Amino acid sequence: MALFLHSKLLHDHLPFMLLVFFSLGACRLHASDPPLTLDYYASTCPTVLETVRKEMECEVQSDPRNAAMILRLHFHDCFVQGCDGSILLDDTMTLEGEKKASANRNSLKGFEIVDRIKNELESECPGIVSCADILTIAARDAVILVGGPYWDVPLGRKDSVTASRALSDSNLPTPDENLLSVISKFLYQDLSVTDMVALAGAHTIGMARCASFRSRIYGGFAATSGHDPASESHLNSLKSICPPKGADNNITAMDYETPNLFDNSFFHILLKGEGLLNSDQEMYSNVFGIETKQLVQKYAAEPIAFFQQFSDSMVKMGNIANPDSFTTGEVRRNCRFVNT
Repeated sequence: MALFLHSKLLHDHLPFMLLVFFSLGACRLHASDPPLTLDYYASTCPTVLETVRKEMECEVQSDPRNAAMILRLHFHDCFVQGCDGSILLDDTMTLEGEKKASANRNSLKGFEIVDRIKNELESECPGIVSCADILTIAARDAVILVGGPYWDVPLGRKDSVTASRALSDSNLPTPDENLLSVISKFLYQDLSVTDMVALAGAHTIGMARCASFRSRIYGGFAATSGHDPASESHLNSLKSICPPKGADNNITAMDYETPNLFDNSFFHILLKGEGLLNSDQEMYSNVFGIETKQLVQKYAAEPIAFFQQFSDSMVKMGNIANPDSFTTGEVRRNCRFVNT
């Protein structure tokens, strides 16, 4: 999807823009129409949706942050090789997993939740439900359980027998990334600018590590939030959590207003210039982001529109396919290891 840019800015940065969009033409795994259906397990494992929901209810009741953890796992899975459960694989002597990639190391949790759901389903209908499908269903249920929208989840994914640490490092957006770079990574997955802004709204739940927002609070935070005393007080609070050096693993909520509720307050925070991550705030503050700014304003004003688009974009992201998984994929008995 083209960005709506001022003509002078477009002219000044045309070589870079051409480079970004030309690179998108390279061969890749397209979000297509994989052979997924809503009733895939109707006869082979009819209790799958209920089982996942019950387990997620327990997990989110015990700690609401578990919802964000599962949602993030699903996102990080789909952006690498498609939604094929590759993010769940542990390193072995013969396989290098994705968990230790720079974009994943120290930031992904919730693997044990997937393990528990898998174990339950293996006792009910062994060898039937893929780990990739479990993660996709669990992400949907996680959102619902903290107040977010419902969407139907097409099923029938197979689990990949491979993983790619290199693709994790190259495909996943980073917290300090600029707007055009993040957009290019979404377009690479056949996800539009609208999808990107809506999916970024998932940051209405969840936490971020100090290492992910240090450069933001000691750099451009004041420039985007102005001199509002409330913003200055919030910035000082963030600096007390995240000093200039050390304390990399200290965490704070990306949505400080309603951190455990899936709503549209994340977009209100961006309007105030107080986005915790640079990659988020740039959707509203970057001079190139004419379209993204309009979408942030829209979702801040219209929560129903945000919920609807988020649901649509989650289905679209969940349909990103790894073609190889449909020919060489499997249903893992243990989500951490390929079958032997």
